[in-house]
Amino acid sequence: MEKWILFDLDGTLLPMDQEVFTKAYFKELAKKLAPYGYDPEVLVNAIWSGTADMVKNNGQNTNKTVFWDRFFKIFGEGAKNHLSVIDEFYRINFDNIKNFCGYNPEAKKTVDVLKKNGYKVGLATNPIFPLTATELRIKWAGFTPEDFKFYTTYENSYYCKPNTDYYKSILEKYGISPENCIMVGNDVCEDMVAEKLGIKVFLLTDCIINKEGKDISVYPHGSFSDLLKFLKIEK
Repeated sequence: MEKWILFDLDGTLLPMDQEVFTKAYFKELAKKLAPYGYDPEVLVNAIWSGTADMVKNNGQNTNKTVFWDRFFKIFGEGAKNHLSVIDEFYRINFDNIKNFCGYNPEAKKTVDVLKKNGYKVGLATNPIFPLTATELRIKWAGFTPEDFKFYTTYENSYYCKPNTDYYKSILEKYGISPENCIMVGNDVCEDMVAEKLGIKVFLLTDCIINKEGKDISVYPHGSFSDLLKFLKIEK
């Protein structure tokens, strides 16, 4: 049977303080759209509203469709005229917030070792970003998109974390058996929920997010080195 390991991106392969990153991201986007009449506060609230809709997505439409439906309800159909500006933001300006993320060379080293040991590697990043932004964040972490068998984006996904249907859709789409799959992530709520489907989990604690204050001792956890020890793999 094929062995699979799924990694989260933000805070896992790509070290970051989520709040610092989000603040910088919104500031850059607001600066880009200000000349087109978008009030920064209203814009940020609209993004959060659209994100909330994606998190609640029930699989009827892609996350992209769900997000923009909300955005156009807030700003009107005229906002469609600015889609090219927003596309340009993700292609060019989004890269400006790279410096608000960290970098851990152990991430790439670990993934390479796992591949050498027969694992297929997928990137199970919460699909609330477009393809362009996802591929840039992959590069910030020291990878190329080709390093992964797949990566989830808001264009190709119909659910979000922590909905177990997000993980279920990955298993079904790529023919992955849950008992031969491991999910590695830093968010106790969003990533460890994969365990409910029979997927093994490992909590990476370098940039841990534990909003509900759960007891993490119930999960295998630690650094990238600890992950390899857990899998009984030598560097």
